[in-house]
Amino acid sequence: MTSKIPNTAMQPGVIVLLLSLLLGLQPVTTDLYLPALPVLTAGFGAPMGQAQLTLTALLLAFGVSQLVWGPLSDRFGRRPILLIGLSAYVLAAVGSTLAPSMAALIVWRSLQGVAMGAAVMAARAIVRDLYEPVQGARVMSKSLSGLGVIALLSAPTGGLLTQAFNWRAALLALAVFGALALGLIAWRFEETLQRKNPKALQIGTLLATWKSILRHPTFLAFSALSAASYGGLFTFLATSSFVFMNLLGLSKTQYGGLMALNSLAYIGGTFLCRHWLPRFGVRRSLKWAGVLSLSGGTLMGLPSLLGVQNLWAIMPAQLLFIVAHGVHQPCGQSGAVGPFPQAAGAASAVNGFLMMVCAFAMGGWLGGHMDASVLPLTLGVWFWSALIALSAWTLVQRHGG
Repeated sequence: MTSKIPNTAMQPGVIVLLLSLLLGLQPVTTDLYLPALPVLTAGFGAPMGQAQLTLTALLLAFGVSQLVWGPLSDRFGRRPILLIGLSAYVLAAVGSTLAPSMAALIVWRSLQGVAMGAAVMAARAIVRDLYEPVQGARVMSKSLSGLGVIALLSAPTGGLLTQAFNWRAALLALAVFGALALGLIAWRFEETLQRKNPKALQIGTLLATWKSILRHPTFLAFSALSAASYGGLFTFLATSSFVFMNLLGLSKTQYGGLMALNSLAYIGGTFLCRHWLPRFGVRRSLKWAGVLSLSGGTLMGLPSLLGVQNLWAIMPAQLLFIVAHGVHQPCGQSGAVGPFPQAAGAASAVNGFLMMVCAFAMGGWLGGHMDASVLPLTLGVWFWSALIALSAWTLVQRHGG
């Protein structure tokens, strides 16, 4: 059952395409840049912890900014927020490309995170504007399949650009992608918010809205799931370039290929999500996905504790984990926003903020614990896989709508 706004002329295929581009802005901004990270770190003569900050600061800015973008979009609509946010993203991407120092790069990447928050927050809110929660999970899974294709191309593209030119070329590609998304939104996107809330930005209304969101058990259950699942993904993203290239000796192109394989597994997970939902429903689908998550984390963590450090001890388990991620994210993101049709922007923002808080906390820990071993990666993913399974098997089963 869908609940589509009567006055929208956008076709379902156009909606999925635009949502894929908006959601895909996140993996483009992180994955395409990862193969360049060791090179730019060496080029600036910066420590690894400072290099990690170019990623964690971006994600913190991304998370916090959504708390502002969400209410703004509930007040003024999704379209103006998207146009402003994507314009700022292109500007920040150009600034990152021209950054003269690591400190300047961190500033520009933070601004890029702020701008990215508008796009991703609005995408999740648009799904709730147009669809009821169960159908929204299916549409979200289609859009996240599109995200997976974008992610599939991002890391290899970043590796090729860095190898053929330099790291600045990889960052310039982000500006090109942002400009493409901006042009398509300006051309084809029609406002989806049927009733703008003129009180959305009033302090009293805002605090009351946040309070109702944070006290809702369904929101908390699905947000715990999506945040833990993203925490596991972020752990892999933040450590993989150093582990696979610096420690295990892979080339930039080989690393890009591994990241592409990771994206293929994620796409497979989103297809599995659409296959499971009509058969098992949301709760049972997430219960089985929790089994996959914990299995992947355990198969990755145990060999590393026994001193095994090689590609084959990590990637098969990671692929199992990421398939489950393709089930958890569409269900978790749409489920968290589902109870709030009149405040979808605010609910999407809080959900996104919580995911980024987990990522930033993990990034801070990784910055102080990265060493010449695979343990920060493997034990980190194992940790998050346990939290995913706990959320899927308890909170979601009790409060999952």
